Amino acid sequence: MIKEIVHYDAPVLRAKGKEVGAITPAIKSLIEDLFDTMRHARGVGLASQQIGVALQVAVIDITGVKERPSKMWIAGKPVDPEAFMPLILINPVLKTTKTKVVGHEGCLSFPSLTLDIPRAQRVGVKTRTLEGGVFEFDAGGLLGRAVLHETDHLHGRLFIDHISAEERREIREDLECIKRGEPIPERPEK
Repeated sequence: MIKEIVHYDAPVLRAKGKEVGAITPAIKSLIEDLFDTMRHARGVGLASQQIGVALQVAVIDITGVKERPSKMWIAGKPVDPEAFMPLILINPVLKTTKTKVVGHEGCLSFPSLTLDIPRAQRVGVKTRTLEGGVFEFDAGGLLGRAVLHETDHLHGRLFIDHISAEERREIREDLECIKRGEPIPERPEK
């Protein structure tokens, strides 16, 4: 079912998600809702906080995104990331590289706002599966960025937390528009 995506300044976006215990029908239904909502909004990832539920659950699907390539490794060997999509993250634990790369990011909870965000170049992921097992992989490119972005949401962090105070001042008016539910006004290029 398509749910409403909460926007910036909603308290749930700053809530650290509770860890998921048993995989219940309610958790499976939440995951279906996340996929339905993400696809309807044409996103590549969505965390449960973004539909008002503070749990450690997020979904990702980078299928078909060619202009921003993704990389994935399992047991150190490169694999085709699309073969593992859609991806469900349940209680994910991450290990990142120190090397950072800056990339363009948007967020469904910040309509029309895109920023250049520094993120780890590669991330190791350990997540639970719907069947109760464990899935481990490494990710880079768009997939790595999506994993980091969505996992931030699960801990109450937002992509705007990764920019400088000066950059934050520059987007203050945009954030106020998002809070009020208004579109961000177009501005001339600098």
